[in-house]
Amino acid sequence: MVETRVLIVVPTLGTRLEHLNSCLKSIASQSVPAEVVVVSPINREVQTIAEKFDARIFVDPGSQTKAINAGVKFALQNSSFEFVNWLGDDDLLEPDSLKTTTAALDANPAATVTYGACRYIDERDQELWVSSAGKWAPRLLGWGPDLIPQPGMLVRMSDWKSVGGVDESYRFAFDLDLLLRLRKLGPLVDTGTIVSSFRWHADSLTVGDRTTNLQESERAKRTALSPNTRKMAWLWERPVRGATRIAAWEVSRRAGKKRA
Repeated sequence: MVETRVLIVVPTLGTRLEHLNSCLKSIASQSVPAEVVVVSPINREVQTIAEKFDARIFVDPGSQTKAINAGVKFALQNSSFEFVNWLGDDDLLEPDSLKTTTAALDANPAATVTYGACRYIDERDQELWVSSAGKWAPRLLGWGPDLIPQPGMLVRMSDWKSVGGVDESYRFAFDLDLLLRLRKLGPLVDTGTIVSSFRWHADSLTVGDRTTNLQESERAKRTALSPNTRKMAWLWERPVRGATRIAAWEVSRRAGKKRA
């Protein structure tokens, strides 16, 4: 019997069933097996799709961050895992993604996280962009844009437990906050390959959501800074805010062009 070393939680509202099916298929097709917990409101169609891929179901506790933490705790009741992550219900893992990321963590015992590049795709799976900051991404994390794509990254479970999982006070920037806390425990390692796809919707981020996201990102970064450095954060926050908005606009422009 093959040991299952990886746990992946898939939070979903059950409103994008076709994408959820593709998401779970991308996990099930990995050469390295993973235990999957789908966290969803009670929904017979979601349950049918989850059963198709031998995924376990846990009832959604009410928010994305709560769903992620609850899904991990639920899975750990009867099993143990070395590595963990979550995947959006419309995102995808590349073929051999888990083989690549587990190998990177095995080769770097001190590392808390491994990550790789990520394709931005549209509703029809057409590529819009490839996010690939490589080994420089962790160096920018504390003050610049967050260039580590969350889909496809993998966290060492012992370190996940040490920091207590994701911070449920965040709505958007909880992945950045998690990475900043994990970085204090050990290095974040780049695989140098594309490991996932992130689906960019026309309505992925409204203007209001983007503003909240930026505000939360600045809160996470300020919390991670030393008191003296925190006083100087205003020097780079505005340029980073502008660069982030421009990048989001460019991806949206490409998505609109593809649809046209």
